Amino acid sequence: MSHSPLLTDLYELTMLAGYLEEGLADKPAVFDLYFRNNPFEGGYAVFAGLEPALGFLEQLRFTEDDLGFLDGLGLFKPGFIEYLRGFRFRGRVTAPPEGTLVFANEPLVTVEGTLAEAQFVETALLTIINFQTLTATKAARICHAANGAEVVEFGLRRAQGPDGGLSASRAACVGGSHGSSNVLAGKLFGLPLRGTQAHSWIQAFPDELAAFRAYAETFPDSTILLVDTYDTLKSGLPNAITVARELRERGHELRGIRIDSGDLAYLSREARRMLDEAAFSAVKIVVSNDLDEFVIESIRSEAGQVDIFAVGTKLATCSGEGGGALGGVYKLVEIDGTPKLKITGDIAKSTLPGKKRVLRCAEPGGRFIQDVVCLVDELPQGGETVYDPTNPLRRTTLPATARMTDLRRVVMSGGLRTTAAEALDCMANRCRGELSLLPSGCLRLINPHIYKVSISERLKCLQGSLIDELGKKVV
Repeated sequence: MSHSPLLTDLYELTMLAGYLEEGLADKPAVFDLYFRNNPFEGGYAVFAGLEPALGFLEQLRFTEDDLGFLDGLGLFKPGFIEYLRGFRFRGRVTAPPEGTLVFANEPLVTVEGTLAEAQFVETALLTIINFQTLTATKAARICHAANGAEVVEFGLRRAQGPDGGLSASRAACVGGSHGSSNVLAGKLFGLPLRGTQAHSWIQAFPDELAAFRAYAETFPDSTILLVDTYDTLKSGLPNAITVARELRERGHELRGIRIDSGDLAYLSREARRMLDEAAFSAVKIVVSNDLDEFVIESIRSEAGQVDIFAVGTKLATCSGEGGGALGGVYKLVEIDGTPKLKITGDIAKSTLPGKKRVLRCAEPGGRFIQDVVCLVDELPQGGETVYDPTNPLRRTTLPATARMTDLRRVVMSGGLRTTAAEALDCMANRCRGELSLLPSGCLRLINPHIYKVSISERLKCLQGSLIDELGKKVV
């Protein structure tokens, strides 16, 4: 997907014009993109959206039509419009690979470049990465609740517009979903496509059996029948079994049945019993209808017999406690080589100054212990003390046997990608692998364990000295 440079907030352009006017546009600057609270009141987030974000940066150009529109606003001077004609992103970007587990208060994406270019891309990076990270996280939570059953994203018709639908389909696969109903997403991203039929198909025929037979005649090797239009157990399942027998006589097999209403745990158990008794144990049971991680966990706890969960509205719109938006922010942390700090009355909203690295601290066997944010030129070791960035009085000592690895890498330099694009299934595999290395309490849906993100002593001291310095300037 390509995005216009006009996909931005007006203040990015007014600041850019002001920087140019004040002679600041070419000063080197560093910005960090991060979020302050894990989404869905959960224990982690799944980083996503990097590839489309890099695509935006690499293709950033103002067309003549864009410039004509901006000129017509009557807000900008001719010299600024001319400046935009040659405007490009030529900076450096550091980020984790998509599918990486990330946490609150650690830099996800660091953008280095001139103040003009690094500032201008703020809005686009936030809108791309915030939504896709949120959706990938929702998908991962749903897939974890499904406990090995397939999850398919069915949310296009309820998504936040066409672009939201495409982004949700892509990000859901990063988080672990096994495909999508969204045909355009299948074309653009190579996603496996899934789908059955609507109740209107059943209603369009004289009776349910005729509708099932017609569908099976058209798609004999990929038939999944929607069995709840009239009565799931008294009508839908018996008719589906009849069609399954007819398909088998012709050398084909019924692929599955879908249940879209009612008590999904009970109905799926009864459907499995009826199918097995009729010698159709390979027929898959698909359920849908306002599913999310909590509903799926409930179905499983009641011994529901579900092979595939088709999840729509609550995945594509990221609804639920702590959902709706990731709340990512983009803050200036260094300009012209000088670390910068934003401080408010709420210490939790104070930024971490300077260029930094993010290290993942793990046990020798690979299980994650905590993340450590430090200055770019340091490498904390086991036995060192690290601090809670939201409360300097809380501290911990890194285990002596801890293994420290960089969470991020340089993914763009000079405005060009430094790494090849990954396939979505590679990102999904990374997500699954990292979820298996989290402390188990972090995976709980309710009151999860809070994974620690700490800062090094040097970074804490730098932040403290800048706070003191700023305090002296406040009258």
